[in-house]
Amino acid sequence: MRRLRFGARIGVGAALAAVVVAAAVTSPDAVLSRLAWATADPTRFVAVAVCLALARPLLAWPTTLLAVVVGYAFGVGGVPFALALIVLTSVPPFLFARRFGRGGRVAAAGEAFVERTGDVRSVVASRLLPAPSDVVSVAAGVSGVRLGAFVVGTAVGETPWAVAGVLAGASAETLAAGDVAGAIDLRLGVAAALAAALLVAPTLYEWYDERRRSGKDAV
Repeated sequence: MRRLRFGARIGVGAALAAVVVAAAVTSPDAVLSRLAWATADPTRFVAVAVCLALARPLLAWPTTLLAVVVGYAFGVGGVPFALALIVLTSVPPFLFARRFGRGGRVAAAGEAFVERTGDVRSVVASRLLPAPSDVVSVAAGVSGVRLGAFVVGTAVGETPWAVAGVLAGASAETLAAGDVAGAIDLRLGVAAALAAALLVAPTLYEWYDERRRSGKDAV
């Protein structure tokens, strides 16, 4: 058992090291400048975009970048495809964390929160927050969220960010990583965070009420 855990830690460490190295040596703008040629052929672009979505977790790029690329190629009508790519690119980190990240106090706390909130609602709320997508995916995997619920929750929670990215890409004159920053409007971030708070508020209040009552009983 110890050997298995040690091997798992080595695997996690190696994967993280690979992500750091890939992110350091790979420039989003360098890739995007070469990706522009694919937008001339829809079939070719779809194939390239899917490959980019699968490789993105290794590059530690924001998922909104995929939506910007799709918006640049397909315009506003590309929202469903952009959302599908965001869901696809979120699955590998989730499965990795679910396989190697279970156990420990953090996982136990996450599992308790998901049990109270519900798999889908907890993922939706997490996705609405303006937090790094891969962090949310890993947290869901560590917390034991079911794959089906993760996919549905990701699709719902990432919808505002997918729409924002597509709109930014559709209005861009060139394909550049800087368009991602322009896609995240402060008002959108605040509204999404408020929606996330409303989703988890009943669970947090229930948790607080139970702790308050147990404190009174102890006295």
